[in-house]
Amino acid sequence: MMKCIKTLIVFVAFFATMLFTTEAFATDWRPIDPAHLALKAPVVEKDADAEAIFWEIKVQDELDGDTPRTVLQNYIRIKVFTDRGKESQSKIDILYRNRTRITDIAARTIKPDGKVLELKSDAIFDKTVVSLNKIKVKAKSFALPGVEPGSIIEYKWREVRDDRLAYYIRLQFQRDIPVQLVKYYIKPLPMTSNVYEMRYKAFNGQTSPLTLDREGYSTTTMTNVPAFREEKYMPPEYSVRPWILLYYKERKDIKPEQYWLEVGKKTFDETKSKMKLSDEVRKLATSLTEGASTPDEKLDRLVQFCRTKVKNIYDDASSLTEAEIEKMKENKSPEDTIKRGAGTGSDINYLFASLATAAGFDARLARVSDRSDIFFDKAFADDYFLNTSDIAVKVGDEWRFYDPSSRYVPQGMLRWQEEGLEALVSDPKQPFFVRTPFSSHQKSVVKKNAKFKLTEEGVLEGDVKVEYTGHFAIEKREELDENSLEQSEKEIRASIRRQVGEAEISDLKMDTSLDATKPFTYSYHLRIPAYAQRTGKRLFVQLAVFSKADEPVFPESNRIHPLYFPYPWSEEEDLTIELPAGFKMDSPTAPKPVNAGEISQYSTKLMYTKDGSKLIFKRSFFFGGGGSIFFPQSMYPQIKQIFDLVQQQDKHTITLKQEVTSQQEGN
Repeated sequence: MMKCIKTLIVFVAFFATMLFTTEAFATDWRPIDPAHLALKAPVVEKDADAEAIFWEIKVQDELDGDTPRTVLQNYIRIKVFTDRGKESQSKIDILYRNRTRITDIAARTIKPDGKVLELKSDAIFDKTVVSLNKIKVKAKSFALPGVEPGSIIEYKWREVRDDRLAYYIRLQFQRDIPVQLVKYYIKPLPMTSNVYEMRYKAFNGQTSPLTLDREGYSTTTMTNVPAFREEKYMPPEYSVRPWILLYYKERKDIKPEQYWLEVGKKTFDETKSKMKLSDEVRKLATSLTEGASTPDEKLDRLVQFCRTKVKNIYDDASSLTEAEIEKMKENKSPEDTIKRGAGTGSDINYLFASLATAAGFDARLARVSDRSDIFFDKAFADDYFLNTSDIAVKVGDEWRFYDPSSRYVPQGMLRWQEEGLEALVSDPKQPFFVRTPFSSHQKSVVKKNAKFKLTEEGVLEGDVKVEYTGHFAIEKREELDENSLEQSEKEIRASIRRQVGEAEISDLKMDTSLDATKPFTYSYHLRIPAYAQRTGKRLFVQLAVFSKADEPVFPESNRIHPLYFPYPWSEEEDLTIELPAGFKMDSPTAPKPVNAGEISQYSTKLMYTKDGSKLIFKRSFFFGGGGSIFFPQSMYPQIKQIFDLVQQQDKHTITLKQEVTSQQEGN
């Protein structure tokens, strides 16, 4: 990808016939339509608190000397209808990242009586919104003056993306409020050659056909665009919200089948040298697989070596600084990676592929998409979305997929973002697509074991052990990489309280092991005052302790987007509760099962010791059986019902009755 970008930049710089610079960013405002100022209700969505009358964006590629850059000019006009609209729209954050400049900000408020209040330049300030994984997201922030219901606000700004072209950039059509008209003006870098052209691909919405205006811009519009609303367990944004992909491509049309053949062959040719064998690689492969009797055992050993003996320089756990990474030499071969004991994620995967080849396996690079970003469609003949890779290894008659660079992924799994997808396996003659494996709900499990003691005052106290496997464990270890131990413990405590309510948590111990072959675990001592409700001589006890404070998973009655769960999962709980002296269970019943067939099941068991002093409660739940993780919006009522029924049964209580002793009878 980077090679293509550099080639294109050099190409357009050489063939550009003139230097184009964007016209001065005018501070002149368009006249306000009196009808818009008098507007009392939104047009697109009747209950909207604010609505954009228009949002226009000019996108132009140009050369600053011989350096390419993309300039985006935004102009938006918004009508405010309510106090909520005033609060949400009057404070503006224009986000930007490295190598991007925000300039020429102008803003104003037009009050209902027509009075205009201009934003002063000293009211604009910079702030860092978030800093994550060495990437800072900044913002130009300001508050529009004098906004009230009935006002119109408008603002414009220029975004300059230095040292790059509009080479695969994503242009949005949807905002947090409805928009009556979205219009893009697009102008590519002019070139004398016909080798490359700018193209665009629309997703999840119908835009108007491109038309050329007098200034040389190609324009496209979308009207009456509803507000974008996030929902829990929804597909990735780019699979549901309307947008277009803007990119440069060679001026030739090719059918998808032929295109993927060419990409697969090219990938094989480009990566063959990066996985080449040497005496050092052969010697190491022989040493690592010595004594291994099965293919699985051999490959597992190779994966473990790559993960434990080679440091991924871009992994948070590497503890390397940016300066240290910049000083490191590029690995040009697997042998370099072995000698240095460090490399990029790609270096580590190439090393594994070369070791597997030396051990007698057929190993190839396989390109795959990321379904946390968008759902890949082979009908779009472009490899932009195949933005990550794994190693495909032929074992018997099947292809298996490995990602040694992701150190927390258990054997036989990939990151959930890469599971269940069409992967392009490279080949010198006939590349092909193979679907990556999809982990079952038995692979990603959260287990909770607890031994509690209940007092006659209703206090529940005891020790808890929590164990995560599969994708749960990967996520927990990744969080531990990003956070300090103190921050991780703080988040665990907050998570416990979200489950059980107000509680005292002590003696928290967390396993900080990086070994992906083992579950991620932590333990703690828990004390919940007034857990059980006391009424006279009875105690009412909820059996599902860790669902005590749970909120409904899907509280809304209606749904906009389809349902999409990242991966199937299971929950297992095993609780023992010692009852207070003198109390016995009064006709106890267990929560009822919830059976949704292959998709989901919920079941419980309630037992007690012979002397009746302890009760044992087991809870089991899974969702996503058979790989069912995507459901159309029309199935929302059925999926909501599953989770509602589970929560209803989790709230099930039993009654403990205090026995009357002879002494009490005498009194």
